[in-house]
Amino acid sequence: MRTILGRDVRMGPRSPFVLYALVIPILLTVLVQGIFGDLFAPEPRLDIVDEGNSSVTSQALALEGFTVTEIDDLDTMLARVEGNDADAGLYLPGGFDEEVIDGDQPELQFYVGGESLASNRIILAVTTLELIRGIEGSESPVDVLVVQLGEAGPDVSRRVLPILLMMAVAIAAGFLPAASIVQEREDRTLSALLVSPASMSDVLGAKAGFGVILALATGFMTLALNDAIAGQWWAHLFVLTVAGVMMAEVGLLLGTWAKDSNTLFAAWKGGAILLIFPAFFFLFPELPQWIAKLGPTYYFLEPAFAIANDGAGLEDVLGRLLIGVAICLALIPAVVVAGRHLERTNATG
Repeated sequence: MRTILGRDVRMGPRSPFVLYALVIPILLTVLVQGIFGDLFAPEPRLDIVDEGNSSVTSQALALEGFTVTEIDDLDTMLARVEGNDADAGLYLPGGFDEEVIDGDQPELQFYVGGESLASNRIILAVTTLELIRGIEGSESPVDVLVVQLGEAGPDVSRRVLPILLMMAVAIAAGFLPAASIVQEREDRTLSALLVSPASMSDVLGAKAGFGVILALATGFMTLALNDAIAGQWWAHLFVLTVAGVMMAEVGLLLGTWAKDSNTLFAAWKGGAILLIFPAFFFLFPELPQWIAKLGPTYYFLEPAFAIANDGAGLEDVLGRLLIGVAICLALIPAVVVAGRHLERTNATG
């Protein structure tokens, strides 16, 4: 088993399936975070043309959470705002501060980009007015009190995390062992392995082991890319181990059943929804959650979600994880029967 596993690890980088398993979590994370998350969420961007060394400029440059750029001339600033290189532009003519202090109410030239986010426009407009109010030395006419009602739930990008994790683990630990077994059969290298001292259990164990190792790598990669690794890294390790073993067993069953690559791909595309459907209930929490519990993958997806988003510890999710462990144990006899069937089929073939 160790020899076969070592061979698969060495040959792994040459396999498009291994590269696919490693690249998919990165591509999906970039796509999801780019649409829903904070990975590419731009800070409010403000360009300033200051012809009189206004104190507004120095205060704006000191702001945290903003991208403030000083521009030399008005035409350049207008071109940048129109081209969506900045969300807004502020023009401060010479003597602006003095006019504000004298109460002359000078005209404020504030430009916003048509393609900028509405939220960024509001933030920049309100912030600019507060900076100018600081020149006058007056206090804000109101104090804003923000009161949160109810517990804040995770944002959309975090709710998508179970789907990303499911895809990463399923491809690495599920599809990859299945594809490897089918390829061994099609290349007739499985027969060569079985006439050596290796048994069918050695072959299946090595395939499953490689899948679990890869699932741990892609699982941690997905969590890290989504900034979802909590303090208890060993809790994530336990969860991902259960996930990898469960998906590896599914992969072994699928690989021993599928006669060729076409059958494998058809079965994977048709049956993947049965594995991934519990993940969608985290994205839509208003749906009846008991339905998600009907899927075996729920019992590692829910603990992973709780640890990453709710700060749960291993002791908090142990009950659900033990159900996942029980499912893994229940699948062992099926894998043994499938392995014996494959051995007989390969011998007669």
